[in-house]
Amino acid sequence: MTDKLKLKGDFTLPGEAGYEDLTLELAERWGADAIRDSDGTVLSDKIIKADYPIYSTICLIRADNEWAKANRDKLQQNYLMSDPVIAEKETVEIDLLKGFFREQFEVNANDDPKSWWQAFDRTTGEEVDKKDWIFDPANGTVAIKNVQKWHKYTVNFLAYRIWEGISMYNHITNDWGDQEHQMPIDPIYPAAQQAMLNYLKKWLDEHPRTKVVRFTSLFYNFAWFWGDPSIQKFRYADWGSYEMTVSPRAMKLFAEAKGYEMTSEDFVNNGAYCSSHNVPSERLWDWMDFMNEFVVSFGRKCIDMIHDAGKAAYMFYDDHWVGTEPWGKRFTDLNFDGLIKCVFNAFEARLCAGVQGVKTKELRLHPYLFPTGLKGEPTFMEGGDPALDAKRFWANIRRGLLRAPIDRIGLGGYLHLVQDFPDFVDAIEHITNEFRTLKQFHADGAPYTAPLKVVVLTAWGKWRSWDYVGHFIPGVEIYEVTESLAGLPVDVSFISFRDILEQGVPEGIDVIINAGKVGSAWCGGEHWKNAKVIEAVTEYVAKGGGFIGIGEPSAIKHSSQYFQLAHLMGVDREIGATMCNVKLPVAASKKHFILEDLEGEINFGKDIDNIITLEKDTDVLIEKNGSPQIAINWFGKGKAIYLSGFKFAPENSRLLHRALFAAAGKEPEYSAWTCSNVRTDCAYYPKNKKLVVISGSDDPEMTTVFMADGKSIDVNLEPHGIQIYDV
Repeated sequence: MTDKLKLKGDFTLPGEAGYEDLTLELAERWGADAIRDSDGTVLSDKIIKADYPIYSTICLIRADNEWAKANRDKLQQNYLMSDPVIAEKETVEIDLLKGFFREQFEVNANDDPKSWWQAFDRTTGEEVDKKDWIFDPANGTVAIKNVQKWHKYTVNFLAYRIWEGISMYNHITNDWGDQEHQMPIDPIYPAAQQAMLNYLKKWLDEHPRTKVVRFTSLFYNFAWFWGDPSIQKFRYADWGSYEMTVSPRAMKLFAEAKGYEMTSEDFVNNGAYCSSHNVPSERLWDWMDFMNEFVVSFGRKCIDMIHDAGKAAYMFYDDHWVGTEPWGKRFTDLNFDGLIKCVFNAFEARLCAGVQGVKTKELRLHPYLFPTGLKGEPTFMEGGDPALDAKRFWANIRRGLLRAPIDRIGLGGYLHLVQDFPDFVDAIEHITNEFRTLKQFHADGAPYTAPLKVVVLTAWGKWRSWDYVGHFIPGVEIYEVTESLAGLPVDVSFISFRDILEQGVPEGIDVIINAGKVGSAWCGGEHWKNAKVIEAVTEYVAKGGGFIGIGEPSAIKHSSQYFQLAHLMGVDREIGATMCNVKLPVAASKKHFILEDLEGEINFGKDIDNIITLEKDTDVLIEKNGSPQIAINWFGKGKAIYLSGFKFAPENSRLLHRALFAAAGKEPEYSAWTCSNVRTDCAYYPKNKKLVVISGSDDPEMTTVFMADGKSIDVNLEPHGIQIYDV
């Protein structure tokens, strides 16, 4: 029988002055129990004095633009690498900001360039002697003499950010016209800290009705370099890297704390910067630890002030969150009351749900109430379909919410935009009721989880649990795999190579997953040259453990193998070094427990090709042009499974689900609380005997749910539908 449970509360509504009646009407209809402001909106007295707790947004680093304008030497900075210039004469001149957005950046001419900058011959990789280059502050150029003709030259230079990135994006997206550009100040300076604390004290006094102070987020933005709009709007973006935390003062303090100096090249990294896709160096780990300690220390002072004022402090984990990693060792020291995560999909929901040390975990749903989406696509404007967007986003997020609980949900942006989209209003009403129902089920007890423990092995480990470089990036194996894992009824955690070196493979682990491209942080890069890592994983599998390698697992040009765990997987990749070696023939069986729910041809997206088998007993399940796509190999008492790629899709999620049980040798335990239709998912809550069945499809679906006692239930689902049963 379908459960029609409906509740109120646990929903945060974005209010908007000038639309008071709409705000209060939707607060009632959507069951809101709190109203918030958004970047670009304010709340009127009528809204503030209504019977709702108020969330007020604050961003201290851009809150006092008058102070910022009067103290431009205290603005936040970062290193940029100039565009390469080919030497055609004995001297080259480099326009430092050529190709960058000059409304975002201004060259730092205050701190001695010879102390903080570096010039490089990128053809040889050698640094140019400082006596051979000179900076012209009037023109923002650097002249390099005694160059090697036809070589490529660049300069790493410090730039002030004269337009704060999030405000800049919101300003341009919503056409705020000639509204003053907000500039970000850097709390690394004591004067800036005092200015921020003074502002916060005054702000708290002026917001007596505010119950929740919503930081967006704390101090340092994720890395976001905009380009010359006539050429390229965005040049570099990484929602997890630390480029925006750099300044001469911070580098001096770091040297005092760690005993050595960072250089510009530690951050620029030959133009690749500190991308989270790259394996972090030990120097970068030290820098992140240093900045994390600083952010938490000063952040705690701000949060204590808020608590002293009798208010709660929440952090929005998406904008200026760098240095606050919620899965890091110091996050609980901040003493936040709540964490708000902007989400598009299941793994982001799991990221928020698993954080320790906060009482309230809240998701901000999409679509955001802006005319366009993150990629400029129409949303609340002609050509947009926000109701369908909301249903699709929710269908993805809901997979994660079946597995782990969240306390609240909400929206953000300009509420008046919903007026022309009544179907969106209906969709949100339906979503809020679904959410409250699922929350109640979790409150009564955890859902059934199979007796299977999975760890994802990356260079980042727990530090970036369920989080990599921001929102979902199609084509990157780790995202595709993790999104599938987020909705599966298995125990998932994250470990690093450091963890393995220090502690070995944890006890009780059934399957290790390693997925990614060669050299990436997700695959592991240089870590696979460490014999102790190879020894630990090999011993683990030999004693009965399971291993799943996806893409180029354990890959690096090092030994006679390209995959350093080729001996476990029974396959390797031909990269040209063994072209003359005669290869074993490939014959695909196409029949296996893993493939039982596969419909049609497999689609992993971009497969890794030129895979070769090394063992005659390696079982190739599927091949493409003679290159194995799925292979299984026994090693000792354990088993390794190789997948040539992965793409998040219903069929592939089911294939991965089965592969986990196959790798762990637990195939007989697979079927309990699973669905026959791969486009559907289910969760059973044993404490209250509730079965939830959901569909992520745009079409109606029928499925059969297999229960633990061998019985089954047939279920019909509407598009993006949900059914709830007493079992």
